Amino acid sequence: MKYLWFVVVAMAAMMVLIDGCKKDASGSDKLGQVKGQVAGLTWGIPKSWTVGPEKQMRAATYLVGAQSGDAEGGECAVFYFGQGVGGNIESNISRWVSQFEQPDGPRNESKEVNGMKVTVVQIAGTYLAPGGPMMMASGKKENFRLRGAIVEGPQGSVFFKFTGPDKTISAASAEFDAMIGSLSK
Repeated sequence: MKYLWFVVVAMAAMMVLIDGCKKDASGSDKLGQVKGQVAGLTWGIPKSWTVGPEKQMRAATYLVGAQSGDAEGGECAVFYFGQGVGGNIESNISRWVSQFEQPDGPRNESKEVNGMKVTVVQIAGTYLAPGGPMMMASGKKENFRLRGAIVEGPQGSVFFKFTGPDKTISAASAEFDAMIGSLSK
């Protein structure tokens, strides 16, 4: 009987431990209570990110603090242009790639998140920092990264473009993944 009690307690402890690991693996512990929303989509915003000022053509902007040694922080811009507007997945990836000088091409992955197709993109190299009304290059920024996600939502494509210095983007990648993983209709 003593051993049965020990087994029951040990199994209960294992269940709690496994449940805790599941929460950490999903990244939901990185998300705050504030939600983003556009075009029938909702997502969790990482706790450590700051909601940035409104900017033209953007549904939202999130700012990420710079890692030690990086001259600036990261920025995650969310774009929605309307149903059937904004180009297809391939043309958007090509446009993002053209904003970099890099030795290797982008890494793309398609996956499903809560019943929606999501194409995730990673690009690294020298960022040509597009800006202004015609999105012309405003200067070269070495050792930059882009983490992008194109979500095929119920009211059209929504684009998440997360750019910044390599160390800053690397440090915030789990938060970006948690945000994209939290997408829901």
